[in-house]
Amino acid sequence: MIKTTKMLTAELKEYVNTTTKIRQLIKNKEVFPIVRGLFETDAHIPGHYLAPIIYGPSYLSFEFALAFYDLIPEAVYSYTSATFEKRRSKQYNTPFGRFTYQDVASDAYPVGIVRHVENGYSFQIASPEKALCDELYIKPPLGNRAELEQLLYEDLRIEPDDFALLNRNDLLAISAHYHTRNHKLLQVYVKRMIKNG
Repeated sequence: MIKTTKMLTAELKEYVNTTTKIRQLIKNKEVFPIVRGLFETDAHIPGHYLAPIIYGPSYLSFEFALAFYDLIPEAVYSYTSATFEKRRSKQYNTPFGRFTYQDVASDAYPVGIVRHVENGYSFQIASPEKALCDELYIKPPLGNRAELEQLLYEDLRIEPDDFALLNRNDLLAISAHYHTRNHKLLQVYVKRMIKNG
């Protein structure tokens, strides 16, 4: 269970020095510090449960979400999340893993997010289509369809069959919120797929 310093202090109010008691709990591995002011009571909790609490508002996206949905084959060693209007990226190295946060377009932020509840923990994660659009947002501008295909199928290593299974209407609707060259190329690409059946 996630606890704040304030929660622990309230729980330990019978102790004269709560700070010393919290240090003792850490030493005895009864609580585990995440970042300043946040603790977890379970040393084996999956890191993606913690991502939205460490820094927010945020939702899991980019490569973590693509791997979560088995769209990319590589193991992802960072819990990557999207934020908006933070103006700079953030990174936290914790005992539970590395957590990174990057802005996406404000208009695009609220669309395509799915809420998951697992083992009493709630977290938000981009849909597969939204995660791909977020990933395209942080990539340098692409020049043409061939470069888009290289990014999708060679750099990210998404299987063409898996890409074809994505919801094309969702891809078009979500990508329209970004207003970048990469997303315009994606829209043309998806429309061509729809036209060709």
